[in-house]
Amino acid sequence: MLDRFAGVNMVDLVLALELAGNAVGALGAALVFFEFFQLPSYVEYSEEYNDYSVDISPMEVTEHTWIGRIGAFLLIVAFTVQFVASLLA
Repeated sequence: MLDRFAGVNMVDLVLALELAGNAVGALGAALVFFEFFQLPSYVEYSEEYNDYSVDISPMEVTEHTWIGRIGAFLLIVAFTVQFVASLLA
């Protein structure tokens, strides 16, 4: 299994891990940023009155969507990849 990495320089592997961590982290951060602009399920906007109304029913409230959860998970993965890359450096 390690024969695949026989021609790979360790510096190249660390650089590839750092770049992959940066890319995954940027995607995760963008998803979390997008999550901040989601309208919660208990807030409704009325165009007729140009007003927001809050109707809270504890059983139906959802504050976070899957976009934010996936973004947070990708940020965790990015930090893990960066940590492994720094250990290998």
